[in-house]
Amino acid sequence: MILVTGGAGHLGNVLVRALLEKGEKVRVLVLPGEDVSSLEGLDFETVEGNILDPVQLRKAVEGVDLVYHMAALVAITSDKYELMYKVNVEGTRNVIEACREMGVRRLVYTSSIHALGRAEGVTTMDETIAFDQVNPSGAYDRTKAIASALVQEAAKSGLDAVIVLPTGVIGPSDFRRSEMGEMLLAWMQKKPSISTDGAYDFVDVRDVAEGHILAASLGRSGEAYLLSGSQVTVSEYRQMVQEAAGIRSHEIRLPGWFVKRIAPLAEFYYKISRTRPRITKYAIETLQSNSRVTCIKAETELGYRRRPLRETVADTVQWWRENRKRIKPSLRKSSL
Repeated sequence: MILVTGGAGHLGNVLVRALLEKGEKVRVLVLPGEDVSSLEGLDFETVEGNILDPVQLRKAVEGVDLVYHMAALVAITSDKYELMYKVNVEGTRNVIEACREMGVRRLVYTSSIHALGRAEGVTTMDETIAFDQVNPSGAYDRTKAIASALVQEAAKSGLDAVIVLPTGVIGPSDFRRSEMGEMLLAWMQKKPSISTDGAYDFVDVRDVAEGHILAASLGRSGEAYLLSGSQVTVSEYRQMVQEAAGIRSHEIRLPGWFVKRIAPLAEFYYKISRTRPRITKYAIETLQSNSRVTCIKAETELGYRRRPLRETVADTVQWWRENRKRIKPSLRKSSL
């Protein structure tokens, strides 16, 4: 039996699908009342619980051989640190302890490229860059770094655990309309849309899910594996989307310095209007940071492969065309 925490999220539901296709028995830990429509029609076991509740967690882990711990709180505004720390750090600590107590064979932890230091002086980012637990770039970065370090320490103490670090995850089956999904939908319209300076490494959600499965079977305990895709500028990404959608609209390209300057005002607006953040200081700094990432370690040790970004974009555009009308914008201020 395999347990997946965060299984109803974008990456989570794709991983659950991939595991089921391989004939695995899957149990998904869901929050009480959580929307699990992303898993509709799939043959899996559901257990309600919260990673912040050790008792519920032990029940979920009972009889499980392998745990994929993906549940996390992602917030790109600056006022969510306390909650993110509880979920991302304390929740991970609880998962580690539950795995130890219940005799789980292996834990695969979903970290993030953001857990590593920004490493501006490095040409290409790889796994030799340390987890930055005091990263000034953002609270999410720090909490994921602290949690990743906890998993590494647990591995040193005897727990069989592997860490995977995806870059910017995009692709089909985005049932919760992630921030990247909302941006892609805006670019699929014929009306003018906004872009800005900067670039990032984007990776197909299906490739990341397969990377998790490979890490579970082939990864070395205590090791971290970057699961990256392709680096592309914001304008290039927008152009790929419009080509796949067969449309062309006017691009309003805002300079990065300008967007960064107005970001605090935008964050204040999102807070008082209780709407999902689109422009934030953190997002702009991320686009302007080093996004040259290598996945050669995962390719060499795990057999990880990534598909061309244009293929991902084309598949995602088609998925949204088929599913957009039945998926309403999420009211969540964060995503898993």
